[in-house]
Amino acid sequence: MKTVLRWIGFFLALVFLILTFINASWLAPGPRGQVKLIAQRGVGQLAVPSSGDCAAARIEPPVHAFLENTVASIQEATRNGAAMIALDVAATSDGQMVLFGDETLDCRTDGQGAPGARTLAQLKALDAGYGYTADGGKTFPLRGTGIGAIPTVQEAVRAADTKPLVYRFMSDDAKEANLLAAALKAAGRDPVALGDGFFGGGAPVARIRQLFPKAWAFSHAEAEACSSCYRRSGWLGIVPDACKGGTLFVPLNRTWLYAGWPNRLIARMEEAGARIIVTAPQGDDDTAPTGLDLPEQIREIPVGYNGFVWVDDIWALGPALHPQYGRRNPAVDEKYEAQLEARRKARE
Repeated sequence: MKTVLRWIGFFLALVFLILTFINASWLAPGPRGQVKLIAQRGVGQLAVPSSGDCAAARIEPPVHAFLENTVASIQEATRNGAAMIALDVAATSDGQMVLFGDETLDCRTDGQGAPGARTLAQLKALDAGYGYTADGGKTFPLRGTGIGAIPTVQEAVRAADTKPLVYRFMSDDAKEANLLAAALKAAGRDPVALGDGFFGGGAPVARIRQLFPKAWAFSHAEAEACSSCYRRSGWLGIVPDACKGGTLFVPLNRTWLYAGWPNRLIARMEEAGARIIVTAPQGDDDTAPTGLDLPEQIREIPVGYNGFVWVDDIWALGPALHPQYGRRNPAVDEKYEAQLEARRKARE
């Protein structure tokens, strides 16, 4: 019996050594390029974690006046070191595409109902900063600042200029892919040449692939399938079919689950034509990826990582990665550091 156990132990040790060698990051070639931050919705107001559905009704005390998914937020994200900017796109009742990320207008604006039930002119008449409050509705510090601020896709891409964008479909209607493609054409933008991406439900993503076969397009379900499949097969050096030409989500607190992290994983995904996106630390109950929002999180990413990082607060993380972008009023920075500290304590 002891002999059998020794042989089993020897076999397991040998398997462990082989898998360690197969997935050794230090044996993989060093990646070329640098980390690329994707700023979700540009620069905007972050919400305090809560069970409430309306994020604008529970924001942190504003340090700046930028509103997400606006022309000003796109420009400010660029000034703060974003390599790409992810924007929420939705259709209007008269067939235009605008930037708006909620299912209804009631939370953020002075309008009601679904944005898709309103014309472009009606959306332009709204105040996009109307509903933002940090004290339970006692004050609304951004009210009046967002009148006319809901932009069309054409206005957004003109503000971005040559900056790559990620368009996030807010519905699962394939027709919105057609409307978005028409809006990009009207703006004179070639999404393939500029390296734009498309993200959302299966139907619009599938249609975008038909319209732009060479563009980066992925659904949340596809990225999750790639991630879960690789966590199972990656230890054997196998890149699953779900990852070939796809997108891999890697939560910052679970990198150890992804065989070969970082260099070996990067080499495998590059060979498979796949992209890697690092997301915020994930809890057991989380179903959708969120972005990093603390400067110290960016320092947890290995030197040499050349993939993408999903960022919720580019105003904090951009300068953390690229200090040259952090030239702000010292008084503003001091106030913002206090806000970041409150954010940290809220998660303890």
